[in-house]
Amino acid sequence: MRFLLTTWGSRGDVEPLAGLAVALRELGAEAQVAAPPDEDFAALLARAGVPLVPLGPTVHSVVANPKPPTPQDAFKLAPALVAARFETLSAAAEGCDGLLATGLMPAGARDVAEKRGIPYVLACFHLLGLPSRHFPPGRRPGTPSPEGETDNRVLWEQDAQRVNALYGEALNTHRAAIGLPPVDNVRDHVLTGQPWLAADPVLCPSEGRTDLDVVQTGAWILPDDRPLPDGLEAFLDAGAPPVYVGFGSMASYIPKDIAQVAIEAVRAQGRRVLLARGWAELTRIDDADDCFVVGEVNQQALFPRVAAVVHHGGAGTTTTAARAGAPQVIVPQVADQPHWAARVAELGIGVAHEGRAPTVGSLSAALTTALTPEIRAEARTVAGTIRPDGATVAAKLLLDISARH
Repeated sequence: MRFLLTTWGSRGDVEPLAGLAVALRELGAEAQVAAPPDEDFAALLARAGVPLVPLGPTVHSVVANPKPPTPQDAFKLAPALVAARFETLSAAAEGCDGLLATGLMPAGARDVAEKRGIPYVLACFHLLGLPSRHFPPGRRPGTPSPEGETDNRVLWEQDAQRVNALYGEALNTHRAAIGLPPVDNVRDHVLTGQPWLAADPVLCPSEGRTDLDVVQTGAWILPDDRPLPDGLEAFLDAGAPPVYVGFGSMASYIPKDIAQVAIEAVRAQGRRVLLARGWAELTRIDDADDCFVVGEVNQQALFPRVAAVVHHGGAGTTTTAARAGAPQVIVPQVADQPHWAARVAELGIGVAHEGRAPTVGSLSAALTTALTPEIRAEARTVAGTIRPDGATVAAKLLLDISARH
């Protein structure tokens, strides 16, 4: 069997698909991933032996700018991605037995599957975009809801209208071009009534939290057996475990002085600093030997050897740190990150920093809490409950759906 997996988003959207593709391969199936053509993602998929089908513009070109994307940028990107999906996925899906989509509102993916007559699955890595009577929708470009509106059902209806404004015209134009009828509610059409949740049930419990019939598989983890670089090994061996600080692809969101603040806050705790360069190109503030800067690295091997992980709260980093038993300090910036921060704090395995722009004092205070023996012990306890087989669970489900179809 052959499957097409697709996403458009950051590394946290691409790496899980690589993990799922590897799990499918281990079960005797083939899979290719249609994803943004960023060099980082191409290298990741190549390392996993998974074919890359370039889809749309690079993510780096959209998010790694001096300022975050504007609503106007979103209204340009949305129809462009719809067009890219119809063009790219239509060709890539030929001969496939199923199509799974995730990432930024993958409008166009289900429609290609419909035209091809193959099963379609929508997967997500958090609950933020799934309609629920229990919580309001997240922010989305477009006409905001009236101030004072508190009825979640109304708010979610207005969220659907915003999705239609972003994607509706482009989607229905392309559907008409291939002989498909129009869609009235793009969001619900993309999500389906039974989306998959590729997140660990301990870190992201789903029962009773959304109005949809969610299938929770566990997180899709790509095994990583790469050794750590020699320079990093030497730094780790030269003293007590350092505090890791990294903000991934959040280049246009994090404060410009975040490296200075983080290094000084970690030093205030008497700890060494391991600074991840990331898309913001973070770097040292002096030549002191208590700070080491690292690029892309095997976090699965690294996080068990650090004192704590300071990060933005992406699903992948949160899960990797939790599996490693490393205390976390999450400084959330956008989207689902505040939810991961809140959950880490609720579980007692870390601290949710209040606000996206920490000071030396506020981050040092958060680290004071995160570095306590109590949080370290709880982090190690929770680590033993994180299931490692989510990708295999999902791969078996996908094979079963295709076989039944």
